[in-house]
Amino acid sequence: MSTFRSHVWSSVGKKMITGLTGLMLVGFVAVHLLGNLTLFIPDRGHAFNAYAYFLEHAVHGWLILAFEAGLLAVFGFHIASAITVAWTDKRKARPVGYALVRNAGGKSRKGLPSTSMIVTGITLAVFVVLHVKMFKFADHPSVVYDGKEMKDLYAVVVAAFKQPLIAGLYVAVMAMLGFHLRHGFWSAFQSLGWNNDRAIVVLENLARVVAVLFAVGFLALPLYILFFVDPSVSGGHR
Repeated sequence: MSTFRSHVWSSVGKKMITGLTGLMLVGFVAVHLLGNLTLFIPDRGHAFNAYAYFLEHAVHGWLILAFEAGLLAVFGFHIASAITVAWTDKRKARPVGYALVRNAGGKSRKGLPSTSMIVTGITLAVFVVLHVKMFKFADHPSVVYDGKEMKDLYAVVVAAFKQPLIAGLYVAVMAMLGFHLRHGFWSAFQSLGWNNDRAIVVLENLARVVAVLFAVGFLALPLYILFFVDPSVSGGHR
């Protein structure tokens, strides 16, 4: 047990935790994006609200509670291990602080996405808290579909993204998500042992695709609502 514990708390162990929890979060973000795509359906939020209702009431509400508890734990481990790894690596590389920092040249994989991981990560963590507060714990109007009353989350989302400031901030953060995934996706696999040259090249290219798809998918939503959704029009779309 002590050997296992020492491995987990080692630098390699913490990097593996960061990588594994990061991939779990990528899976969550993918599912979240797929659910959000229902907002593009011109049915005044019927599909989106029905999807949210299903998640909230599946297994008498226990499924979403268990999922949220697990997600919170994954977030916690990911943030704690990532910050610890970054701090440890910084202290090992620079026992004395430098006045000047330069990006590595040549074949180094260091660049803006990699050197800004902690900044983008903390920003995304703050965003998640505000995002949950804005959409999960806001006052929700009710809507009835097929005789079933449910929260009109669609109305809450539209009301938020019809405000240019909120839509703009959301777009900026989603672009930041792309930066975070651009480096984090392939480095997660590297931390789990996929570190030969051929695998890294493939994973780096895949990371670019994943980063673009996720960023564009999420930032397209507020822009679409801001410019093309009109709640006063039948169907909700111009």
